[in-house]
Amino acid sequence: MKTRFFRIAPTPSGFIHAGNKANFRLVAERCREADGVLRLRIDDLDRQRVRPEYLQSIFDALRELEISPELGPQTPAEHEAHFSQTLRLPRYGEVLHKLVWGKHVFACRCSRAQMTAESRNGQYSGACLHRNIPLDAPDVSWRLRMPEDAESHFYDETGGLETANLFALNPYFVVRRRDGLPAYHIASLADDVDYGTTDIIRGEDLRESTFSQAYLAALLEFETFRNIHFEHHPLLLGPDGQKLSKSAGAKAIGKAGNLTDF
Repeated sequence: MKTRFFRIAPTPSGFIHAGNKANFRLVAERCREADGVLRLRIDDLDRQRVRPEYLQSIFDALRELEISPELGPQTPAEHEAHFSQTLRLPRYGEVLHKLVWGKHVFACRCSRAQMTAESRNGQYSGACLHRNIPLDAPDVSWRLRMPEDAESHFYDETGGLETANLFALNPYFVVRRRDGLPAYHIASLADDVDYGTTDIIRGEDLRESTFSQAYLAALLEFETFRNIHFEHHPLLLGPDGQKLSKSAGAKAIGKAGNLTDF
């Protein structure tokens, strides 16, 4: 039987909170049930938001939960020296170049205010799609071209096929940021392909990201990603009924509840 590879993929942009811990526990549980291999992969490309204490909190949480990934860094220092996404920038650049070669991207210089003013139902309208802005122009992001009938699909944890019109969900999403760095979808996709991930368990709030990355994988002919099974779990909510957020200052608040209790 083929070995299955799972991953825990936190972002060190804040302290690990109960929602993150619940995800860690569920991923580890699913991996044990499948007799799989678990990798720790830290999404740290947004270096402006990374702090040493946030990075340390990831390892502290795993130790508290008695989760020991077989692959990936064992300490913050090892992560920084050998596993940081910043070390993989050439690989992400290859992926972006393939999109450019296929004429799948366009340059956009819209500010946040412009995007808000020109948005359609709160989504980017494609204002720069036909402006022919050079991709090497300063201070531009790169967005993905897509037709209005753009369809994306992925396999869920049962092997069932989930399908959606991506244009309705996330039209013209960013693949390269204004600062020249690859966007989250590019880095996450490339990592999962290169690390041989077979199973991804993430929060329900990332379902749109799954459809976006699956669409990219189809364009890039990353067949292994298109065969990944995805499970989207409910989110832990705070006292205000909103999802827990590191960016909003949520702190670790003890062991997370079992997601199967939701």
